Amino acid sequence: MQATRCSVKSITNLTEFVFKVKLGLEQALSFKAGQYLLLVIDEKDKRAFSIANAPSSNTELELHIGAGEADSYAMGAIKHFQTALENGENVIIEAPGGNAHLREDSPRPVLLAAGGTGFTYTKSIADQLLEQGCQRPLFLYWGVREEAALYEVEHWQAMAEKYDNFSFVPVVDNASAQWQGKSGNLIDAVLADFDSLADYDIYCAGRFEMVGKAREAFLEKGLVLENMYGDAFAFIK
Repeated sequence: MQATRCSVKSITNLTEFVFKVKLGLEQALSFKAGQYLLLVIDEKDKRAFSIANAPSSNTELELHIGAGEADSYAMGAIKHFQTALENGENVIIEAPGGNAHLREDSPRPVLLAAGGTGFTYTKSIADQLLEQGCQRPLFLYWGVREEAALYEVEHWQAMAEKYDNFSFVPVVDNASAQWQGKSGNLIDAVLADFDSLADYDIYCAGRFEMVGKAREAFLEKGLVLENMYGDAFAFIK
């Protein structure tokens, strides 16, 4: 990964606990959909966040960071960005990182499965495939605990209407009576909708425990292990 300085262009709220951070780069960054960057707090403190945008936007990077007050790792990064924005200072990042990026040459249908802010990782891949005019079937499943954790839903519903090969499926675990979509567990929703996953490339992000459970469940549905990707697999066996 290469270290580079970048400006903090804006910080806005996507939800009460999810922040959108936009970074401006002086030089274009070459990266692949699904990769991440490291925010360098200091030499011993580097924090990883998925890049939310497609590689076509390579002089402005977008991050979606879930940060409650209790989450010192993420909130510490937000405070670092806020200080830089307020003072007109640059931040240092190292990028790109990660081997769980989009396999663009694959002919297989694509299933994206994200829990919570793992959506950031799958968003980059979905954006890239749609921008390229991908003709492969593309499914984006996003599981959250409550409806309030969803954002940009109207955009993705519009994309699903625009592209015949794209399906967007938000899944709410603790859904209210007003919720019109799928409810319950993300993994269960995927298992219910697919008879077999043998022919799919699967990209998965979220809490390590969830990603591990998804892998085991999808294997029982015929998943070919080598065709499932996620940064979590660098840390769990």
